[in-house]
Amino acid sequence: MVGGRALLPLLLLSALLVQIRASDPLFYEPFDESFEGRWVLSGKDDYKGVWKHEKSDGHEDYGLLVSEKAKKYAIIKELDEPVTLKDGTVVLQFEVRLQNGLECGGAYLKYIRPQDAAWDAKEFDNETPYTIMFGPDKCGSTNKVHFILKHKNPKTGKYVEHHLKFPPSVPYDKLSHVYTAILKPDNEVRILVDGEEKKKANFLSADDFEPSLIPSKTIPDPDDKKPEDWDERAKIPDPDAVKPDDWDEDAPMEIEDEEATKPEGWLDDEPEEIDDPEANKPEDWDDEEDGEWEAPKIDNPKCEEAPGCGEWKRPMKQNPAYKGKWHAPLIDNPNYKGIWKPQEIPNPEYFELDKPDSDPIAAIGIEIWTMQDGILFDNILIADDEKVATSILEKTWKPKYEVEKEKEKAEEAAAAAGDGLSEFQKKIFDVLYKLADIPFLEPYKTKIIDVIEKGEKQPNITIGILVSIVVVFVTVLFRILFGGKKPAAPVKPVAEVKKPKSTESEAAGSSGGKEDEKEEEEKDGAAAPRRRSRRET
Repeated sequence: MVGGRALLPLLLLSALLVQIRASDPLFYEPFDESFEGRWVLSGKDDYKGVWKHEKSDGHEDYGLLVSEKAKKYAIIKELDEPVTLKDGTVVLQFEVRLQNGLECGGAYLKYIRPQDAAWDAKEFDNETPYTIMFGPDKCGSTNKVHFILKHKNPKTGKYVEHHLKFPPSVPYDKLSHVYTAILKPDNEVRILVDGEEKKKANFLSADDFEPSLIPSKTIPDPDDKKPEDWDERAKIPDPDAVKPDDWDEDAPMEIEDEEATKPEGWLDDEPEEIDDPEANKPEDWDDEEDGEWEAPKIDNPKCEEAPGCGEWKRPMKQNPAYKGKWHAPLIDNPNYKGIWKPQEIPNPEYFELDKPDSDPIAAIGIEIWTMQDGILFDNILIADDEKVATSILEKTWKPKYEVEKEKEKAEEAAAAAGDGLSEFQKKIFDVLYKLADIPFLEPYKTKIIDVIEKGEKQPNITIGILVSIVVVFVTVLFRILFGGKKPAAPVKPVAEVKKPKSTESEAAGSSGGKEDEKEEEEKDGAAAPRRRSRRET
């Protein structure tokens, strides 16, 4: 009994020490002190970018700063002990602030696997093997928070990059953000941004990683060849079909409207443009060097009230005899065998896996190429407890973010007051800009953008701008849904054209049919008398 009492304090002390140990991060870099002497710069010639130990803008907190534009950067920190990823939870977390935005470049970390004994950290570059790459990357159409696992195939011994499918996007602002990856022993991985879960995946799921960690059991036989007599055509032209005797392929699509008459008041002898009577030859004009001076042209004012000027020509109308090129109708192909595919054979690289056999993390490296400066890394953490990561996030990132967010709101309010736009109006214009990017509004995009920009300069007409664009949107949508379009008003109604009976081959035609349709639509408007053209001045 006495011995048991003596043992109890030791057990309590042991449990306390375990709890304290469990709450410690496996690695933590707050950059409170200079990185020099602790982190190693790459000695490779490609990496000319200068790292600096600088304060985050508006804070007393220091970080590791990308100080120059359009440079390559590489720096690495070797861990005291490698961190295994095979057992238990592992949390990877770091903070980054894109103080000048990020239009093209990376802001991710590489978690380096153990290297050969002779390897020198100064050799760190883009070829240095890593286990995980994690963090923001943005350029052109790329906008993602990468999570890439490099995993060794036990059959081939080759390492394969497995990319997380549909990763979260990078926040577009210039505030501090925290990126967290939580790797669980049940093969689950969760991606958090600012402590909020953005993606959950399973390492062994083919739906979550590309390519899948577990290869497919079978693969197409690379030596299998399609037989020469394999016919993949489901339909073929009817060999017995004959072009009708009255089918004229040479008939034009349009002909002159012989019944059209010249509008009353048409000014045949007046040109559409005349010399500007108010224009004067510049005093410094040299006929020998500059050539004979000619006055610039302006629209003829006499044509403003008239239906048109210049030579009158009969408008064109659709040719009722037009049938186009004749094609034999399509019929089922009696020799059709389907789309050929090579036969499947066992995959020599296939293996089964209960959980990823990931290499340990022996170092943390930042190896990036970026067009922007002002990227600040801070609070790099590896932990085996989610609570540790959350605690550090709450203590270090959150206070800074709240200050930055309030400052951003104040700047937006000041800007809105300066340009006359309220927060509500800014949201309206943001929506309108997105509306202008809708594919079926592409023909109207330039005009819509012009109207939006005019509205931003004159906030008092915001509602009118909104109504105008909504009317355009609804009109185009109505035309798409119901096929309606307003024909140009002809002098005399155009006779309807009897459409030739369509053949199956025409129905199966490629884009040519759509192009012909478009031409016909464009020429519908030509049925009206020709008016003078306007030339931009």
